[in-house]
Amino acid sequence: MTTAQILDHLDQDFDGATSRLFELLSIPSISTDPGFAGDCVRAAEWLQQDLASIGFDARVEPTPGHPMVVGHYRTDKPGAKHILFYGHYDVQPPDPLDLWETPPFEPRIERKDNTDEGRIVARGAMDDKGQLMTFVEACRAWAKVKGSLPLNITLLFEGEEESGSTNLEPFLEKFKDELKADMVFVCDTLMWDKETPAITAMLRGMVAEEVKVKAASRDLHSGLYGNAAQNPINIITRILGDMRTADGHVNIPGFYDGVTDIDPDVLAQWQSLGFDEAAFLGDIGLEKAAGEKDRHLLEQIWTRPTCDVNGITGGYTGDGFKTVIPAQASAKLSFRLVSGQDPKKIRTAFQEFVRTRIPSDCSVEFIDHSATPAFAMDTSGPFMEAADRELAAEFGKPTAYIGCGGSIPIVENFKNALGMDAALIGFGLEDDKAHSPNEKYEVSSFRHASRFWARLLGAL
Repeated sequence: MTTAQILDHLDQDFDGATSRLFELLSIPSISTDPGFAGDCVRAAEWLQQDLASIGFDARVEPTPGHPMVVGHYRTDKPGAKHILFYGHYDVQPPDPLDLWETPPFEPRIERKDNTDEGRIVARGAMDDKGQLMTFVEACRAWAKVKGSLPLNITLLFEGEEESGSTNLEPFLEKFKDELKADMVFVCDTLMWDKETPAITAMLRGMVAEEVKVKAASRDLHSGLYGNAAQNPINIITRILGDMRTADGHVNIPGFYDGVTDIDPDVLAQWQSLGFDEAAFLGDIGLEKAAGEKDRHLLEQIWTRPTCDVNGITGGYTGDGFKTVIPAQASAKLSFRLVSGQDPKKIRTAFQEFVRTRIPSDCSVEFIDHSATPAFAMDTSGPFMEAADRELAAEFGKPTAYIGCGGSIPIVENFKNALGMDAALIGFGLEDDKAHSPNEKYEVSSFRHASRFWARLLGAL
């Protein structure tokens, strides 16, 4: 009966939970703008005080940038498990302000009619204040109903996720003994849809690379030197064009080394989700997928590696026209990697691919940017089995194990610094407009997520 009582309390106190979230959402904790540094501190202090009020030993821990919030709850139950929960209290800038229907830091509930449960509209509503507060509310309900929490819990709320997490890894290294737990849960992810819960079981890694091709000693007149002089833009675009075949495969030797096919059972589950490829592409004005022709689109964006040119510069790009052969041209590329690929080998293979195609009287320079491996979660074990079971119990539907085409560097941070795997369980939706004007968080997501975390705490 304990969990049922706690779920009842969450339902009865839902207005209170919403009010508390609104207080936090009202603080413009924009981490990338130094003008809001004081507001980041204010948000951290608000969280520290709220956690202390429900029994956590909580503190605001300074960093060279914005502070971390750390909270601990220790139970006296012998053999109790210990979990670490991560979220971030900082938000993206709200610009452009003129596209917001109401001020971004004046949270409100928007409803279409009296039957609509509604959505919370504010900057940070989904990313990530609404998400992190669902876990806090679950802990609050346990403390209120039972007078204690059922296991050992550490909370880590970051203030720089939206500005690069510069101080996260040093912080984890410094406090690794204090933060070490049996499992870390990260809430900054999505559901499959409004009715279907999801665990993000795989993330792609990334290699980011910049290449510069140099030819003549100066920019040249194309009438005088056309045909005679190498054109770096021609060289670099020819090389970039060689990187993909007509059927969407990446043409760099060794690029697919270590890449394996998705488990047929997992692929079958994805195919049963009712993904609408035409709608997905149609929403951005396209009709045909550009990746490997023999792969399902969800495979292409979740479990297959990519090669994309993100920008090309060179020559004259201003108004009017200038007949110039530039002395140099450059391109920036990103490779999204999957499990089994080595970022260092991918970088080396790309550089060799380029070098072999550079004319002998030209030169090439590479600038290395980020390099992170892919992440694939082991979905077995008591933590994941409990999460799967309690998600299904809360939503009345089986849990979807989904992928994410992007990268979440904090997962690698936790693995490297603490030796801990991260379970990625969030309740955002694709249309929540994170980072965009009129960001929202469905009221149903806020309610279901709070209830799920309460269930999971009891199950663990």
